[in-house]
Amino acid sequence: MFYSYESELGDPTPYGQTAGQSLARLQQPLLAMLMDELAYGVMVLGEKSQILLCNRAAKRELDNARLIAQRDQRLYTKADHDGKHLREALEEARKGRRTLVELVDGAIVLSVVIIPAPDAYDAIQATSILLFAKPAICEPATLSLFCRCHKLTKTEEQVLAVLCLGYSTPEIAEQLRVAVSTVRTHVRSLCAKTGSSGVRALVNQVAVLPPVAASAHLAPVH
Repeated sequence: MFYSYESELGDPTPYGQTAGQSLARLQQPLLAMLMDELAYGVMVLGEKSQILLCNRAAKRELDNARLIAQRDQRLYTKADHDGKHLREALEEARKGRRTLVELVDGAIVLSVVIIPAPDAYDAIQATSILLFAKPAICEPATLSLFCRCHKLTKTEEQVLAVLCLGYSTPEIAEQLRVAVSTVRTHVRSLCAKTGSSGVRALVNQVAVLPPVAASAHLAPVH
């Protein structure tokens, strides 16, 4: 089943309940809120591929139904060959081994790491945890925070966003409809403000940023 969470931070500690018990009661919704801040999907599966838990990014992937989907609270792949690879990986997880699987449909690729569920998950009968790849080198929300931190201008933020997509200076100039020399000026400014030695170092700075998703309220899942 999917879990929907509501914050309990405002609830008083019930009479006779210790502070430790109160903290334990809050851990589940707090962890859920934390997971929903991630830009990549996290999903917990049971013995028969039933979905026990997923964060907002994973649910978005299920709703889009590009390569995976859910039916009757179970995880399915759209392509038979992907299903075979995923079943093999889940079996490896039951044996305590981690596996990287790439689900592919034409130009669409979804990389997933399947890891064994720790013993602490026995209470919900979980067998494996799926970690999905980030959808981009940097999420817009994270990039915006990075630009604000380094006091970049709106134009510099635009140039950096396109740089992170792998475009060259002439391609950026064409896309933004400015001169190549203008783009180079912006790149020099970006490197100076961020302390980067060049474009590669600049993009690497962005690539290793925390994968924070855009802020949004999670609606209850039924």
